[in-house]
Amino acid sequence: MEELARESIRSISLLSKPARGSDVPRLGSFGAIFIMLKSALGAGLLNFPWAFEKAGGVNTAISVEMVSLVFLISGLVILGYASSISRQNTYHDVVREVCGQRIGHLCEICFVFNLFMISVAFLVVVQDQLDKLCLSLYETVTGNTEGEMPYHWYTDHRFALFVTCFIIILPLSVPKEIGIQKYTRCYYIFPSISYHCPTLTCSIIAKYYLKDEHTADLTPEHSQGLDSWASMFSVVPTICFGFQCHEACIAIYSSMENKKITHWVFISVTSMIFCLIIYTLTGVFGFLTFGREVASDILMSYPGNDVMMIIARLLFGISIVTIYPIILLLGRSVILTEILRFWERRAIITSVFESRCRLILTILWITVTLLIAIYIPDMSEAISVIGGISAFFLSFSWCVTSSLLTGWGVVTVVTGAFIFGQSTSIAVMELMHKF
Repeated sequence: MEELARESIRSISLLSKPARGSDVPRLGSFGAIFIMLKSALGAGLLNFPWAFEKAGGVNTAISVEMVSLVFLISGLVILGYASSISRQNTYHDVVREVCGQRIGHLCEICFVFNLFMISVAFLVVVQDQLDKLCLSLYETVTGNTEGEMPYHWYTDHRFALFVTCFIIILPLSVPKEIGIQKYTRCYYIFPSISYHCPTLTCSIIAKYYLKDEHTADLTPEHSQGLDSWASMFSVVPTICFGFQCHEACIAIYSSMENKKITHWVFISVTSMIFCLIIYTLTGVFGFLTFGREVASDILMSYPGNDVMMIIARLLFGISIVTIYPIILLLGRSVILTEILRFWERRAIITSVFESRCRLILTILWITVTLLIAIYIPDMSEAISVIGGISAFFLSFSWCVTSSLLTGWGVVTVVTGAFIFGQSTSIAVMELMHKF
């Protein structure tokens, strides 16, 4: 998900040039699959073992994954086909061209809201890792246990998150473009989260087999009745969030050398199968290791003195800090464009006015996402809400399907509306219950 932003910017900037007679390199099969994997793999991986536990076990979770994958792959294929017949190169343009201006504007609103909630999820992950890293540092320096750690305001992980946001993230987010990040060299020194996902999966599998005894409680919380069905559907938001790469797929398709629909079907199926393998292995072995005691963030289930997981926490945290400004840039650009479009009818837009609007939007975005992240109990609540929003956002793909293929389109739109309503309502009720 986090690579979706980086690749969207890169692909769209390339596609702004004429395709014919230009020297712009085109994507081959391997490159397209690789970018699709980078777009889909992300922080949602940390939530899959918890989702497997909530679903009622391995068999139920994998069954829901397989059914969901049918709708996700069909959405990718239809979006590629819609891009080819509409001759549009971005997700919003395709939706606007096929479904009309009103649906296009609604798509933009959901796009911004989706990015906003992804920013919240990223800060929740950073907060979790800061909490565990602070405990690890305390245990290493003092030799005391977690329970003996005294509380000070400056050792609170929420204060550490506040410092991270306004000392590191804010300076990276204020510039008009993300070119400033090339000076941090973080992209080269610390690869993006998508590169860490297979490594984390292998680490979780290794930890399972290196464990002396397997005593985790694997019995489902609800084995029958309506509660079991609700538990089964609770895995859907995590799947929608984890596999979501539909916004970037049109930019990827448009930059491919071979644009035959059969070839695009192969790219979509292959990339989703690879994602399925990585997500499923993580969910299965994470669940088998901890059972019903698994945390919503799998890294939080491991002890603070585990060197391998300390490295994983550092890499995930640093990657998210460098990706957050890109997500902010995409959301801010949509809002800022609408503001400038509104004000240019009344007055002349100056560079000073544009800079002030950009600064205010950046500070507001970071402040609000920070406040929400601080008061969200754990990552599962954030992913549940975002997953519901992602399902609703994917319904635009299915709306395109409905416009092109009436029968299957109606089925997918109804399914998307049901997933959004069911998952989001349950997530909101659980969040309100915890408060």
